[in-house]
Amino acid sequence: MLTGRQILLGVTGGVAAFKAAYLARRLVERGAEVRSIMTRSAHEFLGPQTLAAITGSAPYDDLFGAESVSPHTELAAWADLIVIAPATAATMARLGTGLSDDLLSATVIAFTGPVVVAPAMHTEMWEHVATQRNAVQLEADGVLLVGPVSGALASGDDGPGRMAEPEAITDAVESALGGGSLTGLTVLVSAGGTREPIDPVRYLGNRSSGKMGTAIAEEAAARGATVTLITTSELAVSEPMTVVAVETADEMAEAVWGASGDVDVAVLAAAVADFKPEGPAPKKKMRRASGPPDVTLVPTPDILAGVAALKDRPFLVGFAAETGSAEGAVVKAESKGVDLLVANDVTQPDAGFGTDTNRVTIIRPTGTMDPWPVMSKRQVAARLWDLIQGERASV
Repeated sequence: MLTGRQILLGVTGGVAAFKAAYLARRLVERGAEVRSIMTRSAHEFLGPQTLAAITGSAPYDDLFGAESVSPHTELAAWADLIVIAPATAATMARLGTGLSDDLLSATVIAFTGPVVVAPAMHTEMWEHVATQRNAVQLEADGVLLVGPVSGALASGDDGPGRMAEPEAITDAVESALGGGSLTGLTVLVSAGGTREPIDPVRYLGNRSSGKMGTAIAEEAAARGATVTLITTSELAVSEPMTVVAVETADEMAEAVWGASGDVDVAVLAAAVADFKPEGPAPKKKMRRASGPPDVTLVPTPDILAGVAALKDRPFLVGFAAETGSAEGAVVKAESKGVDLLVANDVTQPDAGFGTDTNRVTIIRPTGTMDPWPVMSKRQVAARLWDLIQGERASV
């Protein structure tokens, strides 16, 4: 609930502005005190009296001409959270670059609390490289993006760009303020690529950065879950959680198996090496003068299968990094005992290791596949948690 919380609702000039009225109603129903800012173009799509009637307060719409000497700093000091819905491509550009030429953007610049943004625009505008760059920048600045989702658009087209529904945005607001939709759940996430030592200097590894797994852990924590992140990555986390640092597949297996029996959901996003050198690594660096070493490889522990075999296993999500066809991922989904498998083609420039975006396909144990469009990794994480919540609720 949002009882006693002060929410500032920003409405910008898109067709989805009519949904802002529904969002304001949802926020009020959950106990929030709501004030609003409308951009000039928002007035073309939504009457200010509508928001005034719902919130009990007339919308603010101008930096100048108001009774207040400094409306942007006063509103920023008043609010516990700012939510912008809909957020047009132009508004995202302002926020992403720090431009503060209207009341809404100036208030955001003066605000130090959580900001939730719900983009809404035509598909081509959402997928434009500039908008995607702004989305990545906003997430890096700590802004929580909700949506957009795929669906019918004002132009008559169908695709990504539709504003998330008011209920989903309200859930995100609650999550950002604590007491979110995953409150009470315990979650385990693995991330990063393991390193299997050949000698004190060299190792067998992969190019995984840990960005996807870290985003999944951060999104769960933002929604109120108690999160344990087991990772090989040194990426900083932006949400409170327990971080367990590991390096090898054996270390990750021990940590994951030791924690999995006590969690509700396990999302194993780490890129675990399939093989490791046999026996302990030499304590001295191998020299070129000694000639090529004979390195015998042996299998590493199957961490995913180990969790799936637990008597009281958690809801289990696995990941599969593929190169081309998803056939191998389908076999993995059918054979590993997972509830969901997330596959991506790491040869694609917008879905490979180290990228800020991902293009994944959700595969169920039945072999059915649901391809998702390219999104930022935090957006993939948000959509994945929406799916997990729905799947667990239907069991």
